[in-house]
Amino acid sequence: MTTRSPRWRWAGLAGLWLFGTAACAADIDANADAAPRRLYDLRTETGMPHLDENLRYAVRREQRCLAPDDLSTVFWMLQDVSLQDCTLDKLSDDAYQLRCSGGHGTTGDARWQFGADGGLVGRMNVRLGGKNMTFFQRVTATPVGPCR
Repeated sequence: MTTRSPRWRWAGLAGLWLFGTAACAADIDANADAAPRRLYDLRTETGMPHLDENLRYAVRREQRCLAPDDLSTVFWMLQDVSLQDCTLDKLSDDAYQLRCSGGHGTTGDARWQFGADGGLVGRMNVRLGGKNMTFFQRVTATPVGPCR
């Protein structure tokens, strides 16, 4: 049985440490180009024109940390059971297409406007398949500061 001297063991550990340090540095460099997450005050207005006047609009407020890659998930109605098989696929920096896998014919899109102050305004329009029912969600995101 061959045994290695302690010097070789330390050389192996040093090699592992250098490899780990280089991997971490590469990960930090890859994330350096990503836009930072910011805390936003979100105001979401949901409109359903087919309902009676007093039921037509609802407003929801929350604070949330967002990065540019999170824009397809900001519309809370996509978490509803009726749209659970739907996602917003990015077409460009400001345009998204609603895609649903359930075969129910629901269609829609979303557009974003970017303010000079870092504010965001987005609107998602949805037409429920097989029905003449539509709704929209308009999100106004005001930057509050860095994420905590």
